[in-house]
Amino acid sequence: GERRIIHYPQKRIIGLYEENNPLPSKEDNWIIRNDMSLRNTAKADIVLKNFWKDNAHFADLFNAVLFNGEQKLHPEDLKEADVDLSSVLKFNGHLETIQRLRDVVKKTAYGMDFVIWGIENQQKIHYAMPLRHMIEDALSYLKEYNEIAKKNLDEKTTNTKDEFLSRFKKTDRLHPVITLCVYYGEKEWDGATSLKEMLELPDYMERLVPDYKMNLIQFRNSENLNFKNQDVRTIFDVSRLIYSKNYGKITSIYKEQNLTNELGIVIGAITGSQELINYAASEKEGGQFNMCTALDELVESGKEKLLTEMVKKKLAKNKTPDTIADELETDLSVIKNIIEKIEKSA
Repeated sequence: GERRIIHYPQKRIIGLYEENNPLPSKEDNWIIRNDMSLRNTAKADIVLKNFWKDNAHFADLFNAVLFNGEQKLHPEDLKEADVDLSSVLKFNGHLETIQRLRDVVKKTAYGMDFVIWGIENQQKIHYAMPLRHMIEDALSYLKEYNEIAKKNLDEKTTNTKDEFLSRFKKTDRLHPVITLCVYYGEKEWDGATSLKEMLELPDYMERLVPDYKMNLIQFRNSENLNFKNQDVRTIFDVSRLIYSKNYGKITSIYKEQNLTNELGIVIGAITGSQELINYAASEKEGGQFNMCTALDELVESGKEKLLTEMVKKKLAKNKTPDTIADELETDLSVIKNIIEKIEKSA
């Protein structure tokens, strides 16, 4: 029968998630290749969600971004909260369902009072982000309102007609929802950060329209943040330096330091470097790797990829290895080795 060439990723734990694919059937004639680039195809969103679910990481992010490093949030006070904001909205007999899941949500409780803290991961600029934040925060408030309204109705605790109408007592209170948008992109955020910036608004009307501002942190502009957690500081610093291509500074800071594989995967997910994810996931040196060594190897890998593409183009023009080596000013043995790899992968 027809031969099918597939890349088969074996079952493997990659630090932050498990990837599992079934074995091919014996009836088919398979060529199986273990391909590191496919085997470690980590979804950035899932990697980042898992990183921020850690209470120490979560608390340090909010303390640095919103409280200038003051320890207002403590990891031991954080509890998991429901990320599902889905709701049914009713308008004059019309029903509308809204489905929405937040990325990471925590709750801090202080006696009877609590605060909801949420993270929205954003890898690309979203020009309607303030509106999206406003809707999600409103859905969080609506969710709590519905819970209070149901409790009041079930327990018949409303005392006046007004309270019965709203199913919300005069003394009832909702709890604050604070959302932070974490933008990982290399480009400067050039979108709106408040609702008013999204509106066509004449000057004389500006004071009449309520605003809704979003909390935004950009990885590329994070050098002045006062992080206390080493993991959080590392992913911000290394990612920012990679974006600015300041590899010399990475070398000077991390020359004698090893990073955990998990941090390498997170940094790779942030910067979109599949090669770094592959390198970190290879579990070298007992779960750790040296960032400088990794970057050196990645740079060399990038050079080899570029050279391979150039060789492919010249082979397509029926040029000989000697001619290619001469034109690219590269040793003939290197060119022959590249050609051999190209032929094997064909």
